[in-house]
Amino acid sequence: MAETGTDSTTTDVYARAGFGGEVRRGHRPAIVVVDLSRGFTEDTHPCGADLTDVVTATSTMIEAARPAGVPVVFTTIAYTQAELAVDAVRWLDKARGMRALREGSDAVALDPRLPVRDDDPLVVKKGASAFFGTPLAAMLAGLGRDTILVCGATTSGCVRATAVDAVQSGFSVLVPRECVGDRAPGPHEANLFDIHAKYGDVIGLGEARTYLAGLAAA
Repeated sequence: MAETGTDSTTTDVYARAGFGGEVRRGHRPAIVVVDLSRGFTEDTHPCGADLTDVVTATSTMIEAARPAGVPVVFTTIAYTQAELAVDAVRWLDKARGMRALREGSDAVALDPRLPVRDDDPLVVKKGASAFFGTPLAAMLAGLGRDTILVCGATTSGCVRATAVDAVQSGFSVLVPRECVGDRAPGPHEANLFDIHAKYGDVIGLGEARTYLAGLAAA
């Protein structure tokens, strides 16, 4: 993984604990694009930031995956007016800006710069993980997938939660670092370090594209 600014003491402690082993790369991956909706990729929204670079990198990786027939699943967070009215989602006590992610609003629409196809699945979720309370695990298992490339936002929230649940669901996890983003660099780097240590491999976009190109060639 590229340098994250973690001090040498932390690195040594994690190495002594046995963290940081490499995950197995499967031959049947899927890409899960977590919450690259306008509410997160545009800084005009309460929870948003300018994630132009993340959208561009993710689009590049998706296009590299198409020749190999790799499925691409998109997610978005959306709350109904009824859910908001009865204050049913405890997460929103802590993250009140996310109340703007109302079903049918511009904030929950996928970023229009993404190369989304009509047959790409869209999973609507209520929590951080793309797996929690959704059919994603069953969908990926039904497609015979063994490895998940996780992209999206935010690194410290929904990306990390999705990576954790993916590995707990039996999938190898790869996170192309250029394809994930956050509102601030500190949480972004800290969570990339944590993901790489315990849950998946944080790799470069170039390595991800080489992996996908090898599948297409095969």
